[in-house]
Formats: sequence, structure tokens, C-alpha cells
Amino acid sequence: MFRYQICIEYLGTNFVGWQSQKNGLSIQEVLEKVLSKFLKEKIKVIGSGRTDAGVHATEQSAHFITKSKIIKKNIFISSINFFLNKYPISILKINKRSDSFHARHSAIERTYKYSIINRPSSLVLDRNKAWHIKKKLDLKVMKKGLDILKGTHNFSTFRSSSCQAKSPIKTLKKAKINKEKNKIILTFQSKSFLQHQVRSMVGSLKYLGEGKWNLKDFKKAFLSKDRKRCAPPAPAHGLYLAKIKY
Repeated sequence: MFRYQICIEYLGTNFVGWQSQKNGLSIQEVLEKVLSKFLKEKIKVIGSGRTDAGVHATEQSAHFITKSKIIKKNIFISSINFFLNKYPISILKINKRSDSFHARHSAIERTYKYSIINRPSSLVLDRNKAWHIKKKLDLKVMKKGLDILKGTHNFSTFRSSSCQAKSPIKTLKKAKINKEKNKIILTFQSKSFLQHQVRSMVGSLKYLGEGKWNLKDFKKAFLSKDRKRCAPPAPAHGLYLAKIKY
């Protein structure tokens, strides 16, 4: 048996999320069907994490086990992508891995990016790919909010009620904000995240940036460890799983 890691790019708009579900089409389901058909055996694909409905990925990571040894990687990628071309999914690369490798459990760092378009005009090219915020955001105060989030904390305020993580304690290694013209990108790095943590943090930072909260309000909500004190989470369509580090 051979174990392979694949890196995948996808647009999550019309999917129910990464994980296979009965209520609609998932990225995992599509990949398993295509790989099983091509390799002529039942393939189970294990992802590094479960992105929600509408969330995208620039480099999701996953692994699968097969009886077949893949010798010509470029031909394999081209063939799989040919069968995937009716879906907004693409295999970027494939690597043979040892039996100890696990796409989820072996990960030491995950990077998420959140995209905001901050302008009065409606979106055309970035529709369903970024959060459209019309009111001008104060990036200086948002950066101060990000500084509060960095480090090891109890992130219960930003934790979904359906989150199954054993502990709300997480270490946010990096939290930064960049702006180019009217596009704002927030980047977050951690070994792992709570369910809806990134979207909840971004929603609260938006409250801060548009003046609904001051820095004291933001910090008070964060330290309360109370989900009810969280601002409305940012929409899924602005979120991207950007990179998994092993």
C-alpha cells in the first residue's frame, strides 16, 4: 500500500463544505469519486481540516492510501484534473509520504486568510470570494485588536456552540492585516483553530474597525469567554484555508 499527500485548491461557494454529507455535494466526496474511478479501487481522502460551506482553499492538504504506485506525478495530476474540470477543484501537487503521515494529525501549523473588499460599490469579480463592507474601516484600531488576540488564550468568545474541540485554549502565532487599495487581507496562523474561530474574530474586528466597538469593548468581549458577547461572525465566502505546514 502507498500513502500520498495531495494539495488542493477549490472554490467552496456551491459545496456543503469539505466533509461528505447527506445534504449536498462536498469537496471530499468529489475527490473520492474521481480518485476511486481513476485508480479503480475505493479511495478514502482524509483532509487536514473541515472547511465549512462556502469557505475556499488556496492550498488544502489531504492524504489517501492506494494499492497503486504513482510513478509519473505530472501525468497523474493532469489526468485527475481532467476529470475534475467540471468542478471548481484542482489538484496542485502530490507527494509520496511515509505510513506515519496524517494530513490532519501531522500538521504543526495552519494558515487562514480572510478577504475583505472595503468600498461603496458592489462586487462583481470578487462576488462570493470576499466580504463586501461599504463603511470605511479603521485599520489602525483593527491592528490593535489583532495584537490583543496574539498569543495563548481562552478563545471561548469566538467558539461555535457546536465546536467539538477538547479545549478552548489556542495559541495564535500570527495575526496581521494588510491592505492594497480597497482589498484588506487578514492572516491568522495557529496549530489549530476552534470551529468558526477565524470568522468570529473577523466579525468582531469589523465591529472595532467601523466604530461599533472601541478597543475596551473588544477586549471586554474577548476576555468574557462568552459566545453571546461575540459580534456576528464574518460570512464564509471571505475565508480561505491558505496553507498547512508539517
